[in-house]
Amino acid sequence: MLTRIIVSIVAIPLIILTILFGKIYFLIFISAVSSIALYEFLTFSKNKNSYPQVNVSLILGLLFIWNAYFSFIDFQILLLLSILLTSLIELFRDKNSAIINLGITYLGILYIPIFLSSLIYLREYDKIFYYNGAYLILGIIVSIWTCDSAAYFVGIKIGKHKIFPRVSPKKSWEGSIAGLISAIIAMVILQKYLLDFITFRQAVIMGIVIGVFGQIGDLIESLFKRDAGVKDSSNLIPGHGGFFDRFDSLIFIAPIMEIILKFIK
Repeated sequence: MLTRIIVSIVAIPLIILTILFGKIYFLIFISAVSSIALYEFLTFSKNKNSYPQVNVSLILGLLFIWNAYFSFIDFQILLLLSILLTSLIELFRDKNSAIINLGITYLGILYIPIFLSSLIYLREYDKIFYYNGAYLILGIIVSIWTCDSAAYFVGIKIGKHKIFPRVSPKKSWEGSIAGLISAIIAMVILQKYLLDFITFRQAVIMGIVIGVFGQIGDLIESLFKRDAGVKDSSNLIPGHGGFFDRFDSLIFIAPIMEIILKFIK
């Protein structure tokens, strides 16, 4: 616990500053998170007797992240070229199952860097009032933390009915519902005092998304790890596991938040 606290004291201010500065600083931050989380996923996936294209995946992942910022090529074209490239490379590799190798390679790229690239949109979407994007991402992170904390403590206190014991034995419906309610309340309060540039309706929907899909993202990451037979995605962050562990909820809900901002007023 002491190690977790020390790491948090050092890391949290740095993350907040990066989000506030935005632009190239935030781009580099998301690039680092994406690359490390993707590397962790591809590494523990090797436990399934697979040989994903690690180096190629990392390069393509960065291309998707940086394309979200600079828009140097159409997304569909980049995705098509990525599939063609990895398929062609696999043709000459001859390492166990080509289907499994490509499947894990595609899944890693789609699930981590492409999902995380939505955070670039969230940070940059308001060009006039540039800090609004930072406040939005910070608000989402606070709501995720509120959801996780409520789910954890309520689950320990009164949790009896398990959600997915096959995937995550400790998570309960009681804790999950408490997390959902807390996420909605957090976003509604934040909308009033910090995020007044979004509507009340958007705040409620975002709270629901965080409370539901944030927890689903955590469960899916647990599913990946349990299937690969690992407890943490890595031990890069002392007391916290890996980057994939720390950002699993944010990764999963980022593209949904982009959809909410684009299509729901």
